[in-house]
Amino acid sequence: MFGLGVFECYLILINLVGLLLTALNVWLRRGPFGGPLDIPVMIVTVAGGSLGTVLGILLLDRRAFKGNMMIRVLACAALVIHLLIVLYIKLGDHEGFSLKIWELFEGRSWLLIYLAAINVITIVMYGMDKLAAMSNRRRTRIVTLLLLAAAGGSIGALIAMYAFRHKTRQNYFVIGIPAIILAQLALMLFVLNMA
Repeated sequence: MFGLGVFECYLILINLVGLLLTALNVWLRRGPFGGPLDIPVMIVTVAGGSLGTVLGILLLDRRAFKGNMMIRVLACAALVIHLLIVLYIKLGDHEGFSLKIWELFEGRSWLLIYLAAINVITIVMYGMDKLAAMSNRRRTRIVTLLLLAAAGGSIGALIAMYAFRHKTRQNYFVIGIPAIILAQLALMLFVLNMA
């Protein structure tokens, strides 16, 4: 197909399927069906179609609500992982791959301080949201809690979720936070191995 390899053809096709499934799911969600294709969209997203899914969301499903939050979180985390894998395959040195993430922090104490601070802030914000939920006060937006996790506070978010028993019934947190952690690990491995 136009001089492309099997890998490139697969990525093009799976992302087209991701875009089309997302478009169909958005259209069906507007009717009486809910989001009947959520699971197939998530499977295609994880299988490499994250770019198509994210494009479908950006073009057709701009309004975020609880019903589409899981796909959004999963698609963004998967997109980061997929982009890093493709970049590593195309640009990386494949002989000396290292899993020694702690080497990334050597000589970068500022990074450890940042990660500690954002995780403490995240735990506090989740705790405050739990208290607000218990006393029927104004809550912290879901997007804010997820962005704190994405900004480096994912371990704090996971700790807070289970320490405070907060957001443990919401699939976009139960699956989304570990997906964010995996994306952050992929980013650290990428930086470590491309340096």
